[in-house]
Amino acid sequence: MADTNRVVIIGGHGKVALLAAGKLQAAGYAVDSIIRNPDHREDVRNAGGNPVVLDIESARVDELASAFSGARAIVFSAGAGGGNPARTHAVDYEAATRAMAAAGQAEVKRFVMVSYAGADVDIHRLDPQNSFYSYAKAKHDADAKLRESTLDYTILGPGLLTTAPATGKIMRTENVGKDWPDDRRVTSRENVAEVISHVIKTNSAVRQTVNFYDGDLPIAAVVK
Repeated sequence: MADTNRVVIIGGHGKVALLAAGKLQAAGYAVDSIIRNPDHREDVRNAGGNPVVLDIESARVDELASAFSGARAIVFSAGAGGGNPARTHAVDYEAATRAMAAAGQAEVKRFVMVSYAGADVDIHRLDPQNSFYSYAKAKHDADAKLRESTLDYTILGPGLLTTAPATGKIMRTENVGKDWPDDRRVTSRENVAEVISHVIKTNSAVRQTVNFYDGDLPIAAVVK
């Protein structure tokens, strides 16, 4: 039986994750934020999360399942940060797939994946020698694996992330034309955190992929 007020965030020291922890706490959830570096515990506490030190790059499925047990939802917001193809694959794909398996083992159905807006298409248009390709492939393959699962997933695909404050207003990427300027293909990290909180609170966008930029419509009108 899930503890209906507990959410586990993987990659808990990331900028989006820290913002999401605060918003989920404000909405009445207890947040366990999984981090690799124990030096980040105070940052997590200050953001509203309970730090759980566990290296997802090496953690086994049963270790992750133990951390997930009783939770209402899992949020995967971890990333290797690019630059090292092997580590990118290890974190953004392998750790993500173990987290999916662990969620199933722990009987936590709700799984929110923070991806990015081009994950479905970039591997088809990027040269494999491109430095971004390893990240694009890891995210694409992890998203595909999640879609194949029986989890109640939501895949969130923001545009280029910014530090702008949340507006609470977004638009679906499919609603913009090819001539849409690049400087508007952006998403505030805080808006991403707002969307994470929204889909968990409302149990919306189940088994959907939501690619979005900052826009003009309230989140609740766009993500259902």
